[in-house]
Amino acid sequence: MKNLWKCSIAVFSMILFLTACGGENDETGSESSAEEMDSNSEEEGGDASEEGYNGESYEWTIGFNTPEDSVRDVAAERFKEIVEEETNGNVTVNIQPAESLGSEQEMLEQIQTGALDFQLAGGGSMQNIIPEYAVLQLPFMVENFDEAYAVLDGPIGDELKSLAEEADYKILSHTDLGFAQITNNVRPINEPSDLEGIQIRSPEEPTSISTFEQLGASTTTMAFTEVYLGLQQGVIDGQFNPLDAIYENNFHEVQDYLAMTNHFYYHVNFIMNLPLWKELDPELQEVVQTAAEEARDASREFTQEVDEEMRSTLEGEFEEITEPDMQPFKEAIDYSEFSETVDQDFINKTQDFIEEYREEN
Repeated sequence: MKNLWKCSIAVFSMILFLTACGGENDETGSESSAEEMDSNSEEEGGDASEEGYNGESYEWTIGFNTPEDSVRDVAAERFKEIVEEETNGNVTVNIQPAESLGSEQEMLEQIQTGALDFQLAGGGSMQNIIPEYAVLQLPFMVENFDEAYAVLDGPIGDELKSLAEEADYKILSHTDLGFAQITNNVRPINEPSDLEGIQIRSPEEPTSISTFEQLGASTTTMAFTEVYLGLQQGVIDGQFNPLDAIYENNFHEVQDYLAMTNHFYYHVNFIMNLPLWKELDPELQEVVQTAAEEARDASREFTQEVDEEMRSTLEGEFEEITEPDMQPFKEAIDYSEFSETVDQDFINKTQDFIEEYREEN
């Protein structure tokens, strides 16, 4: 019995010892595992306290038709900066300017099929797919930047975005381009009759072509990157664009006359492939949307600053700069001609909105 009691005590002591050792090992193991997890977290995601998106990685491309340092490039660079910063580099953005991926119309098709992620496309080019996108580009529709922004950032702009989604485009924001002016090599433009017989380059935009034909000019469609050579070789007599585009593309080198007409307001659509947008998690969607709105604001600030600077810069670059009375030009335009392209009810709705805005402001 005494031996049995001794054995029991020994076994009990051994159990106590093993339990204590196990407890120490578990505690040590937990500390070690925590240290390893912290180390792995720092290696994989950086400082755990660092804010920003740490989800799936993407490499995206933005295409557009104008050169580096243009207003589209300003918007693209701002978008790239914010997206890459807010995602801690998990998302990278490649910028492809100057039609390096194709013409504006070709890039629109690439966006629609998913071959291109993002595009900064002119409002006029969108009208070939969604006719309502021509509405703000109808001649003399708005008189200043504030009116244009009110349309684009309000219910009319929201309706345009909804129409785009039906064609697999996600419109993230409406960035700026400015008001178009006319240059040519034939004569100074002071009244509509001065445009008669002048061969004007136009983008493939039905409303732009119709406008200049109503004003008496002949039109030729041509890729933007071919315009300089076309002017230089006399294939076309003139063109129309905002002042910064005229200067950046050196059109003033091969043109004699500039007319300050403000006949079209141009905006640019920051477009994303809709299926790509839908696959992003909400956190990344928020980053993309915020970056696109910042890009919009950067483009608008740039356009208004450059518009003032370019007028003085171009002052000595043309034989003559004219500032025509635009009322005869407006009277020469028959808006019913555009109803074949843009729904007349949508035109009326936009005009009503602009009139209400003018009365309130």
